[in-house]
Amino acid sequence: MSQLSYVEAINQALAEEMARDPSVVVIGEDAEFSFTFQVTKGLLETYGPERVKDTPISEATIVGAGVGAAMGGLRPVVDLCFCDFMPLAMDQIVNQAAKARYMSGGQVQVPLVVMAAMGHLGSWAAHHSQCLHAWFAHVPGLRVVLPSTPADVKGLTKTAIRCNDPVILLQHKRLFKTRGEVPDGDYTTPFGVADVKRAGTDVTIVALSYMVVEALRAAEELARERIEACVIDPRTLAPLDHATILASVRETGRLVVADEGAYSFGAAAEIAARVSEHGFDSLDAPIRRVCLPDVPIPFAGGLEETVVPGWQQVVEAVRGVV
Repeated sequence: MSQLSYVEAINQALAEEMARDPSVVVIGEDAEFSFTFQVTKGLLETYGPERVKDTPISEATIVGAGVGAAMGGLRPVVDLCFCDFMPLAMDQIVNQAAKARYMSGGQVQVPLVVMAAMGHLGSWAAHHSQCLHAWFAHVPGLRVVLPSTPADVKGLTKTAIRCNDPVILLQHKRLFKTRGEVPDGDYTTPFGVADVKRAGTDVTIVALSYMVVEALRAAEELARERIEACVIDPRTLAPLDHATILASVRETGRLVVADEGAYSFGAAAEIAARVSEHGFDSLDAPIRRVCLPDVPIPFAGGLEETVVPGWQQVVEAVRGVV
């Protein structure tokens, strides 16, 4: 095991996959110099300008080039830096990349990874703080990946690059400086397999992306009250490992879903709906959601702290169902 930061784990995954497979290329708004988040640091020097290319700030153009390159035999990783501007490439992602295999009868594959940072970081305001994962999980044909640890982000990034379907790989900005043990050598983390980050028998907390950190802190606080929470990280939203979630709810009888996405029509609502549909008889209390209220994220620090969910809201929600 090595101790790596989240960013170092992403960088290592990209470097290893580029060394393993010459068809892997990296393009994006900051691919060559990696000033913004440094996830592509050093790749240009190692693999050269033919495989690491900066692009204009034009998301539609970048993703369109990535879709074409993927159809033509490459495995592009497109780094858009901020997920907030992925809507500019929605036609390329939703109407082209996601549908090409189906509409060609399996003759065309799009092994494309669209990578971007999401979430609040502290007064980055409404244009640079959103979590839009639920948008893409709604689209058949896309894989949506939300790693919460350095080990998971490395393994899932490698799986995404090797996948023959388009993958939306979203990394929360608050995770970038976190550190953790990462297995040495080549390994991948499978899609559709949740990870139980903490065992517990009183309540199930399903948390996505950075909210896993907040949920684990909430679980520590609840343990002082003799409430043992099971914390589950789905790791991938599409596909979703609902079997692991249902198995835990059958044991605990209670569910709280924590997600930094908007409250209405979001990922938390989908997880709650699946448990209601397939595990209703196991529930001893209503399902609770801890999410962002249906408002843009404010610039002002005090207002941002008010709307962004954290461990305190998770604790309150658990207290309400136990």
